[in-house]
Amino acid sequence: MATSPAAAGPAAKRARGRLLCLGIESSANKVGVGIVADNGDILTNVRRTYVAPSGHGFLPGATAAHHRSVVVPLVQEALDTAGLTPSDIGLLAYTKGPGMGAPLRAGATVARVLASLWGLPLARVNHCVAHVEMGRLVTAAADPVVLYVSGGNTQVIAYAGGRYRIFGETIDVAVGNALDRFARAVGLSNDPAPGLNIELAARAASAGGREPRFLPLPYVVKGMDVSFSGLLSAVESAVAGGALTSAGGEYTVGDLCYSLQETVFAALVEITERALAASGQSQVLVVGGVGCNLRLQEMLRLMVEARGGVALATDDRYCIDNGAMIAWTGLLQWTSREVAAERAAATIETTAVAAAGAAAAEVGAAASAGGAKKTAAAVPTAAAGTKREWTTAAAAGDTGWNASAATCTQRYRTDEVEVTWRPVDPPDRHPEGGGHRGGAHPA
Repeated sequence: MATSPAAAGPAAKRARGRLLCLGIESSANKVGVGIVADNGDILTNVRRTYVAPSGHGFLPGATAAHHRSVVVPLVQEALDTAGLTPSDIGLLAYTKGPGMGAPLRAGATVARVLASLWGLPLARVNHCVAHVEMGRLVTAAADPVVLYVSGGNTQVIAYAGGRYRIFGETIDVAVGNALDRFARAVGLSNDPAPGLNIELAARAASAGGREPRFLPLPYVVKGMDVSFSGLLSAVESAVAGGALTSAGGEYTVGDLCYSLQETVFAALVEITERALAASGQSQVLVVGGVGCNLRLQEMLRLMVEARGGVALATDDRYCIDNGAMIAWTGLLQWTSREVAAERAAATIETTAVAAAGAAAAEVGAAASAGGAKKTAAAVPTAAAGTKREWTTAAAAGDTGWNASAATCTQRYRTDEVEVTWRPVDPPDRHPEGGGHRGGAHPA
């Protein structure tokens, strides 16, 4: 008999009356370590950033080397800052993906070693879901439409049917990547961050009552999706063609930063408003590194308040990649592991019944052709095959929490994760145009 994922593997332990989780984030150019309690208290949240040379992006190898050099001291710093020792930690978590392969492996390797040394369960966390859950924790958002904007991801998300569903996303370049490439095109520094330098330059362009000069740029919204590659090409062409005042043109760097922000953020607000109208929700939560931008927050707030809703955001402690978001989501997964086991069992039963039904139909068809005895054996075989598939991971020693089987992946979609810590049905919602969606359960 297969062992339930909820009942197998190393056990978590409580310290000082609560369960503490240490989370490690390393999916891109930031490596972070956070410690969070199961009541949501964030005890510490430290990180380091790899800053690439001006004019260059951060490459996987160099980024991973940076992470490897600082992550172990960062773990110790997190423990010291919180006044804890390894014996106080009851659970570990790390970013499984999505992200850059080499940096992901740097964090995952340390997490696996610590889990083995300390004898603790290890939670495998989806980076995108962690951003959502950290935003919900910090802002107390109940059931928001989420605009997730970062260097590698651009998604509009809403919860339904036990998963975070993607309403819309970029079809080419993520918004954070677009900002980084724009900064290189106009000569802005990577230190401390290209996106922040763009925001500051755009703000300076209107200082002292000056009206920024707006450069029209491609605005591409296709249904619920956005595209930024054409916009980047237009900016690069303008700069190469002498548009900047430093080359005798009409636009300052601040003017171009202003033009970029107004164009890109308007597209993001548009698809977010469409999701808000379709879902019937009243809250919008912006998460991810680009979500720190105050102009984006302002544009979202104006849109949401005009619709009678509430816009929510966090500051750079939690918008930017951090270890606390991994720790908190790991705790959510651990505390709902019994639900995960029950849902898995229900799925198996449903699938087995469907397989048996399909096999029975084949028996009936064969019987009419005179081959009933030969085909009858297919009924138990089909159902048993489903059971065997479910137990494959457990038979290989993977409980879902043990360090030895923990892996990482560059591709790991938000909607692949079963959200076992929220009810399957969302709260009552009232989409525009009438109708009723959602269940009776609170979020």
